[in-house]
Amino acid sequence: MILAAAAMMAVIGGQAQIVRSDAFRAKYELKEVVVMSRHNIRSPLTSGGAAYMRVTPYEWFKWTSPSSQLSLRGGVNETAMGQFFRKWVVDEGLLPDNYRPEGDEVLFYANSRQRTFATAKYFSAGFLPFANVEITHKLAEDKMDPVFTAQFTKMNDTYRQQVLSEIMALNGGPQAWMQSVQPTLTLMEQVLDMAHSPAALQGDTTHFTYDDIQFKIEKGSEPKMTGGYTLANSVADALVLQCYESESMTAFGHELSTEQWRDICKVKAVYDGLLFTTHAAAVNLAYPLVSRIREELNRNDRKFMFLCGHDSNLASISSALRFNFPETENAFENRTPIGSKLVFEKWSDGSDIYVGINLVYASVDQLQKRTLLTPEVPPMVLPVTVEGLSANADGLYRLTDLDARFGEAMAEYEAIEDDHTAISSASRNVPVGNGRTYMLNGVMANDTTRGIVIQNGQKIIRK
Repeated sequence: MILAAAAMMAVIGGQAQIVRSDAFRAKYELKEVVVMSRHNIRSPLTSGGAAYMRVTPYEWFKWTSPSSQLSLRGGVNETAMGQFFRKWVVDEGLLPDNYRPEGDEVLFYANSRQRTFATAKYFSAGFLPFANVEITHKLAEDKMDPVFTAQFTKMNDTYRQQVLSEIMALNGGPQAWMQSVQPTLTLMEQVLDMAHSPAALQGDTTHFTYDDIQFKIEKGSEPKMTGGYTLANSVADALVLQCYESESMTAFGHELSTEQWRDICKVKAVYDGLLFTTHAAAVNLAYPLVSRIREELNRNDRKFMFLCGHDSNLASISSALRFNFPETENAFENRTPIGSKLVFEKWSDGSDIYVGINLVYASVDQLQKRTLLTPEVPPMVLPVTVEGLSANADGLYRLTDLDARFGEAMAEYEAIEDDHTAISSASRNVPVGNGRTYMLNGVMANDTTRGIVIQNGQKIIRK
């Protein structure tokens, strides 16, 4: 079950689980739970003539929902997760069974995107089946609520350069980090048969490239990356979603191992990591949610709050607060699996308030099989640690210490000067070497190759 003291790790049916002892339950009382959730399984973000569809001659999975919306499987799995949380909070005495909320004791707040709103709705159906829970959302359907939009709300030239410098320093720099996933990019090209795809036949591209990437840091916008690697990111995303939805570890006739699927997810992790996990950017991007969660943790009248957003929210919150997310087990994504939840649990020992922090998510097998989640068949639960803070012997942090960390992150944001500068945005090219050059059939070109070739992501004619 969720969070435990004495932090004893057990393996049950191949799943890591934190087991609470009777001594823990005798010592602490659960007072509130705050959940920051990523939406569950969706269809790819674009459809129709989308780029990811043009890089293979094969037919993609027939998605069960329109572009970017929660899939049917995503709804079923999220309901199961809500049922698990229901059983847990009832067992812990936080809420009675078949509870109907009174006053402000329960709040569900989601981004207005269909996939986030629907995730919250399905979770609420499993969590409070006897109540018609209202999901708070602020904008029209499929609009982005600024609270859940990982965008810069303050900007000046010095700060912009600081963000860009941290991006350039992350994991040896973008070029080195992207180079580290080159074997996986090659694997993806083979799985897709990219050399015979519509894109290749029309002379657009036969390989995933990253020699032309740029970063844009602009007020009022999410951090952006342009260039060839964005295609690799969207294709990796679609491949993994197809794996979840099809209940198969095979992609277009290629049987892939769990480790290979994790490698494909790392292609996306590089993209998200560069944009959302530098600390300088995160304190700006995550400020609305950091302040909202802090407010919740300091309330005394709430029992349960569910926030639903995106993986960019989880990534930026963790970086802003200097949380150490665990390396995942039984998942494709190595940090924030689809449908994962960052769970804050407030416990009282009668004299002080403590907080436990966990990452909760369904395993790949549970997602594919739409497993009913129960205390006997739980989701994955892994502890999240906080850099620079010490947990007690039961794995809990003092609320006062954690609140101070929230305050530090908010103070960093407040210290950013919002200047009217000569430029409103900036781009930076990633330093590259000679880059790779290919013929249209996908074969690598050399210095003597003539005709149309692709060099540094551009088509050129060699005479």
